[in-house]
Amino acid sequence: MAGTPQCTEFAIAQDIASMLASGQETGPHGEVALRVLPIVGNGGTRNVLDVLTLAGADVAIAPVVLVDRLREAKTFGDISDKLAYIAPLYIEEFHLLARPEIAGLTDLAGKRVNLGEDGSAGAVLGREVLNRLGVKISESNLGPDAALEGMQKGDISAALLVSGKPVSFLARTGQADGIHFLPIPYSKELMQQDYLPSTLRHEDYPNIIGVDAPVDTIAIKSALYAYNWPARNERFGLLELFVQTLFTRFPEFLGDAHHPKWREVNLAALLPGWRRFRPAERWLQQQTGGEAALRKAFGRFLESQPAANPPDREELFREFLRWRERNPGR
Repeated sequence: MAGTPQCTEFAIAQDIASMLASGQETGPHGEVALRVLPIVGNGGTRNVLDVLTLAGADVAIAPVVLVDRLREAKTFGDISDKLAYIAPLYIEEFHLLARPEIAGLTDLAGKRVNLGEDGSAGAVLGREVLNRLGVKISESNLGPDAALEGMQKGDISAALLVSGKPVSFLARTGQADGIHFLPIPYSKELMQQDYLPSTLRHEDYPNIIGVDAPVDTIAIKSALYAYNWPARNERFGLLELFVQTLFTRFPEFLGDAHHPKWREVNLAALLPGWRRFRPAERWLQQQTGGEAALRKAFGRFLESQPAANPPDREELFREFLRWRERNPGR
């Protein structure tokens, strides 16, 4: 389960699908052991509901704050044992586009603002943020394409999209119509620990943001969640293969051919309050033990080389690990 086709979350799902479909041994008719199918979602509460209820939907990209709230409110019952996380992912930025006559958040008072489809991160959290900042709007709930068209016609004053930067859909948007990003101020008192400060820059959206005109905004964390199938279930076996393949080939996602958000991902990072999917936890434990052994061997190697005592020993070790990734078996 991903977001809408215009969003980064769908691009990340496509990255996973294309990468995991390649490099596998094929059967007599070209079939592969594992194929990942990206499914269009709303990037919010519906992604979680679909993983809990939809046949064949095993994994979802979803905002951590929304999943936490669904668990606390028991919106879909007790999901503590039904969901597990595979790994935290990246942050998703708030992109608030506005028409030329809108200079700041206060100008949106009473105006029609699109927050995204019902249940999406934009609709749920955008409404919350604007309320906390004291901005009362007239809300609409259109998809990204319809929202942009409404802005161009003047029917909508602003539109919010919550997704990891750069969003290719927005990167193609130009300044011809005077559409620009509005800053969203970060307030620790109002937003607590659910939100993070972030910035949209010229490098992210060269057609919208000037070279020396960064736009401050806020962001939320996302994670990769899985249905917590019992170990004896066939779907558990498929998810285990998915995790092993994704984690083993993770370095391949860091190249320029894939979305830059992959470079924010730390597979070993923890998600407080949640249990990690068991095959993911086992894989990481095995890697931790292997890295510890490598560090010992690396240390012995440096000690045996009198001239080899570099001040950047940690970086040298990381380079050593990257070399091993590029040269398996050596």
